[in-house]
Amino acid sequence: MLARGVERVVGVVTDYSKTTIAVMLVLSLVVGYGATSIPGPDQEELGSDSTEQQKLDYVNEHYRTGAENVTAVSVYVRDPGGNVLSKESLLATLRFQREVVGEESVGSTLADRRPYLDVSNLVALRLAGDPSAGLDEQIAALEAADEERVRETVATVLSPGSEALQLLPASYEPGSTEAEARQMVFTLRTDGGSESVADAEAAIYDHTEERSDGGDEYFTLSGPAVQEVNQQAITDTGELIGPIALLFIVVALAFAYRDVADVVVGMVGVVLTLVWMFGFIGWLDVPFGTAAIIAPILLIGLSIDYGIHVFMRYREERGPDEGIRAPMRRGLGALGVALTLVTVTTGIGFLSNLSNPLSAIRSLGVATALGVTAALVVFVTFVPALKIEVDGVLERVGFDRRKRALGTGGGRVGRFLAGGVTAARVSAAGVLVVALVLGAGGAAAWTGLDQELGSQPDQPPEWQQNLPEPFAMQEYEFLDRLEYVQDNFQRSGTDFTPAQVLVEGDVTDPATLQRMDRATTTLTESDVVYRRGDGSVPIITPLTVMRSVAGEDPEFAETFREADTDGDGVPDRNVREVYDALYEAAPDQAAQVIERRDGEYRSLRMAVPAKQSADFREVTRTMRDAAGTVEGDDEDVTATATGTNVIITVQVDILTDNVLLTLAVSLLAILVLLSAVYRLAEGSATLGAVTVLPIALVVTWVFLAMYLLDVPLTLFTALMLSLAIGLGVDYSIHVSERFAQELPEAATPADALETTVTGTGGALLGSTTTTVGAFSTLALSSFPELRQLGTMVAVSLVFSFVASVFVLPSLLTLWARYVGPGALDAVEVSPGEGTGE
Repeated sequence: MLARGVERVVGVVTDYSKTTIAVMLVLSLVVGYGATSIPGPDQEELGSDSTEQQKLDYVNEHYRTGAENVTAVSVYVRDPGGNVLSKESLLATLRFQREVVGEESVGSTLADRRPYLDVSNLVALRLAGDPSAGLDEQIAALEAADEERVRETVATVLSPGSEALQLLPASYEPGSTEAEARQMVFTLRTDGGSESVADAEAAIYDHTEERSDGGDEYFTLSGPAVQEVNQQAITDTGELIGPIALLFIVVALAFAYRDVADVVVGMVGVVLTLVWMFGFIGWLDVPFGTAAIIAPILLIGLSIDYGIHVFMRYREERGPDEGIRAPMRRGLGALGVALTLVTVTTGIGFLSNLSNPLSAIRSLGVATALGVTAALVVFVTFVPALKIEVDGVLERVGFDRRKRALGTGGGRVGRFLAGGVTAARVSAAGVLVVALVLGAGGAAAWTGLDQELGSQPDQPPEWQQNLPEPFAMQEYEFLDRLEYVQDNFQRSGTDFTPAQVLVEGDVTDPATLQRMDRATTTLTESDVVYRRGDGSVPIITPLTVMRSVAGEDPEFAETFREADTDGDGVPDRNVREVYDALYEAAPDQAAQVIERRDGEYRSLRMAVPAKQSADFREVTRTMRDAAGTVEGDDEDVTATATGTNVIITVQVDILTDNVLLTLAVSLLAILVLLSAVYRLAEGSATLGAVTVLPIALVVTWVFLAMYLLDVPLTLFTALMLSLAIGLGVDYSIHVSERFAQELPEAATPADALETTVTGTGGALLGSTTTTVGAFSTLALSSFPELRQLGTMVAVSLVFSFVASVFVLPSLLTLWARYVGPGALDAVEVSPGEGTGE
């Protein structure tokens, strides 16, 4: 039924080629119009259903963390070798704040409480003697004070234990009047919507870029700064890689086609396929984000492959004295079933991503399935019709359009492609054993892969910066600034939650506080925590708050001392009364670490600042160990580690687990489909299983390559594994389908295999060469993820080719010998038999 349907379509295309072209161009305009309204990516958290995310949401709801309906934008002031705590520098910052606040987009979005915070504000407010003084009054007070008074006030504001120390770098010594950098924070309301916040961030960023007072450097690392460096890196990468990739594609296609007209027709088909894919995405309102970039990558590779197969099969079919339409009809008819199976199986493979909890990957699955459908439509209708018309015109003006298919007619390429058949003749079982051993190594390597969630672009190497324009890449100042901040400042702000432990259950038990104190001591000795210049770690727990308040409030100090009978700084009786006294003495501070609801104490919170440069997995491991210490063996207490670093770890774990699930579902679905199709078409479901095995091997080989090349598992490399299945099944189906067609007419299975690999294998070689060359150029990108993606796409393509042309022939030999038609009558073929030598 499938073959008959393909034959009818092919007949219409070849008989009415002009009409086909016209209809497809009109449809392309209609479908392509949808590309003008492609929605952006969904904003969704990957770990939203995890326990850790639920506990973080609980903390944000029940604790006074300062993150309620606000977001923060940090601005850094730096003067290497200078002093940003001088009177001149502090005054410049206050004037900067006045300019920024004067912007309508900023002033209308500022939070009511502490809309801006900097050392300059704290010093000026103390000098003014009025905690509610505005910026004008602060500036006047600071201007009126002499240098000595300013230094004394700075030392007081930044004395040991002051919360203002979080605005200074780790190297700062509390009480010092000199520092090379400091941080100021603008707090913005989010109740006006994301657009108003974005406008305010953009205004702040613009002012920092324009500012240069007294040698101080002002910069921010917020959204607009990130967007600018990413956009610049993308532009630089495109200007360098684009021409090189295009050159690779053209050269490789020229090698495969050896004909300019066929190169042009094939590339037109690639472009039209992308138009259809983006059009489908727009019309069906499928969100398209960063992850979906894999869809056009796959489509380019798949379209080039489709085109090469169509052209090479046509060349094989055309006789010396034959016209154009009849051989195109035969070639396309024989190839149409394979192309349809490739499309369906690839679509199924990517639609298996619909089980993914991340919307970006679900969108990728839909986008890719739509894309491969578009490729089938374009290369079974438009491209053959255009090929017929172009060849017809060229032959009428005297050009001979009869060309030899790549790999046929002997020669070095033919002998290279026949290597898999030769190996199968020598020892098909031996080839399979080697492939399986490598596969087992790859499966073992999976457990050793590093895992990451994402990264910033890297500084381009010097040789890329020294290229002539417009290919030269520039050095990104943002990255130097980011590295400085990560090395020197405590990460803070409402866009980041510190590592923390939520303790629930019997939180009034003195033993709970004792275990929390032990956990705190262990944390302060950890290598992942942020340390101030004096070596202290600003961990916030109920105990640190109690001790701080006790140092300022004599009445609470007496309550605290009476509850601590052994003098170790931890209450060992009357804990509820201590909590009550703390809430009465310092309610705001108490609400940061102790949850009191309906008169009951429900939970406690520990907040731990981690170094920005610390590995998120190390932070998570440390925090989970701390949570285990707090929980102990007490069945009435549960402690859960959470915070940004922990959530990132959960996200990566979800991604890793889902990769394996998606791969398994994809392979199983493809196995079931191909088994059913080959059972109906060839009378043997086992041929479907034989076709799928090389795909599974390719995936494990890719694991091994990632391990050996030290490529981590990221969102992009995880998606690349889906691409490996998509292209792997493409290559395998073409070989198996061609073999099934050749087997009835061949004297032996080996002869059928040789015809298959020198014909279809030549098309696969051309496709592999083209796409590997194109995507290898991504290794020049500034983005580590794109470099890794380009490398692994190239590797997976090579592996797919090797598995299909050098491993699958051995599998098909064993299948024909023991399972396929006439297996009982099969005769062992000795080495060298049937080679013509």
